[in-house]
Amino acid sequence: MDIFIEPIGRLINEFSKLPGVGKKTAQRYAYKIIGMTDAEAKHFAESIVYCKQRVKYCRICGNFTEEEVCDICKKRDPSTICVVKEPKDVIAMEKLHEYKGVYHVLHGVISPMDGVGPNDIRIKELLSRIDGNVTEVIMATNPDVEGEATAMYVARLLKPLGVKVTRLAHGIPVGSELEYADEVTLSRALSERKQI
Repeated sequence: MDIFIEPIGRLINEFSKLPGVGKKTAQRYAYKIIGMTDAEAKHFAESIVYCKQRVKYCRICGNFTEEEVCDICKKRDPSTICVVKEPKDVIAMEKLHEYKGVYHVLHGVISPMDGVGPNDIRIKELLSRIDGNVTEVIMATNPDVEGEATAMYVARLLKPLGVKVTRLAHGIPVGSELEYADEVTLSRALSERKQI
């Protein structure tokens, strides 16, 4: 016997499909929706539908946009392309207010264990963007096995095209202690040290 009546169980089930949302959090979300006024619940549901209808991928970089081409691609210097795994990584980079180039969103990384190969992500689209004006491609994929493999694969494809390929530096986070750093992180921090 289910402990929830069907409408609540259905709502909990839908919320639990979201990343990072377990059954207890899904229950809290469902109870919050039930506690809303009809107008609030309608507005919430309409916001989901509105977002799904309006948001699409930029035809150049693959980032989220409401237009055919995003504002970053329209207004920024196209000579430097920062390659990221997904649109949320663009937001992280933009929070720095330091990067002035454009982006390329792969929408995934190479992961043979998950059945994701080079043809399953937007590598061909990146290669088609390389023209005489692109001087640098920054690989900003995550510093995990899949992110590193993807960065190395893309770098091998780009180097014969005469483009400088760089990788975001990785190392010891500010405020942490050396004794708690793993060997890979410590090795990377040592090899990518900079003169002061």
